[in-house]
Amino acid sequence: MKLSDNQLEIMIQRVFEIWKQKNVVTFKADEKICFQKAIEIIKNEYEKERKIEIEAKEMVEKLERQNPGGFEPHKMYLMIKKKLAQDKGIIL
Repeated sequence: MKLSDNQLEIMIQRVFEIWKQKNVVTFKADEKICFQKAIEIIKNEYEKERKIEIEAKEMVEKLERQNPGGFEPHKMYLMIKKKLAQDKGIIL
């Protein structure tokens, strides 16, 4: 599930607050820079997942053309997406 930019910012801010309260993290750089970097990293991960979803959808469509009615597309999509993510080292 993709979060909106606002939801993402709130989530990261809350995580940072919890980490600071529990002394889990000490920022060596400006916290605002770390906050922006965290947003950038998560958005990049969303983009990787989006690309995997497109690739999985294309593969399912190709399989469906080759073998109409031979499988359940939704189940096949999930299996392919999981396998692609695993092969590319992406955690969904």
